Amino acid sequence: MKQHPRRHRTGIGWRVPTWVVAISVIAALGSMTTDAARRGISLVWHVESSDGESLDSSRADESINPASIIKVATSLWALERLGPRHRFETIVGFSGELDEDSGVLDGDLIVVGGADPDFHVENAFLVARALNRAGIETVTGRLVVVSDFWIGWEGGSEGTLSDPDRRAQRMALRLRDAIDYRRWNRGTRREWARFVARREIPASPKPRVVVLDGVDTSRDPVPFTAVLVHQSNELVNILKRFNTYSNNDIERLGTSLGSSGDLASFLIARWELPDNGTKIETLSGLGTNRMTPREVVRLMHDLRATCRRVGIQVDDVLPVAGCDPGTMQAFSRLVSGPASKVLIGKTGTLTYTDDGITALAGFVHTPEGELTFCVAAPRSSGRISSARYAEESWLLDRINDHGGPQARTCGLSPWHSDADAKVVVGSGLE
Repeated sequence: MKQHPRRHRTGIGWRVPTWVVAISVIAALGSMTTDAARRGISLVWHVESSDGESLDSSRADESINPASIIKVATSLWALERLGPRHRFETIVGFSGELDEDSGVLDGDLIVVGGADPDFHVENAFLVARALNRAGIETVTGRLVVVSDFWIGWEGGSEGTLSDPDRRAQRMALRLRDAIDYRRWNRGTRREWARFVARREIPASPKPRVVVLDGVDTSRDPVPFTAVLVHQSNELVNILKRFNTYSNNDIERLGTSLGSSGDLASFLIARWELPDNGTKIETLSGLGTNRMTPREVVRLMHDLRATCRRVGIQVDDVLPVAGCDPGTMQAFSRLVSGPASKVLIGKTGTLTYTDDGITALAGFVHTPEGELTFCVAAPRSSGRISSARYAEESWLLDRINDHGGPQARTCGLSPWHSDADAKVVVGSGLE
């Protein structure tokens, strides 16, 4: 027979014992906003002033999975190691003989990757157009991709082929198809239309480099004659794109920076943390990662300080709600209305890992000063939308407690991957 806690009969019906009510109230206070409580969402948070003074906390030292907020740590690491103006270089050349009059390369087209994490079909258009201008239209041999080269998205560790040879083969095929307009699919044709419209150039002739003998890959250097170098957007703009859209292919930066364990070691040494709390499994936030809300706030302070030191603004690498597209759109009251353009931040969401989590961290402007914060809803699987609404309500309450919202001016939105990319040809290689 099902057992029930003892209840006391009154003249108006059953009532729950006083001690049960008291425990419920205590559990709710300090861990939920009123809005969150109504939805059964338990929040954890930490808030500091711009100078690091602790203003408000609830379970701030509880280890949580920060999800894609890990991308902020990866961005900090990249800025410290590479600098905001770093450009990734992809070298294109050939082996064999080139007849510029006929446009025939009797040999192989060689592409040496430089670990550019944000190379896409529009960058391939730039390369193909430059090759055509250099007199290369037909390749009798193969397209050979050497070293760390990627084109297009993969979806981070969840979508990346584990076999490096198969992965390289896929990238070589993607590049071959992108530089020959006769192989374009509907999506590539759409990107070409956008490309020529942005650049205000004629839609014809389309770029065409025909590769007759398929593709190949190599992990080792091969002899070749350089024709051009493709230089990516500056790192600061690449980071803005990755953080705005919370793109998990930010993991590709690991080739230039190191492993997820190296990132954890970087933070532990930098902050003099005990080597038993912070855990980073991926550079994107996929998987099982661990930080506390207090550490996330420290990360935000650290990113701002580094940005200032290297001569950029924090909103050059993080999105602004109400200015930028991407994952911030999930917080509608921060995107439009009185609180628009107040928040610079980063979202984090995992639907199933660790029973789900959604998190939000960043900076908000108020008349009483800037607040640096982290708020998260652990174990929110199946209630992601409700958890986000509760976090947004919590943040709006904090903003109002400090004098209301104070909007900022929008900066540059995320650039296209080719917006400031450069192609250096011929004598410029020297």
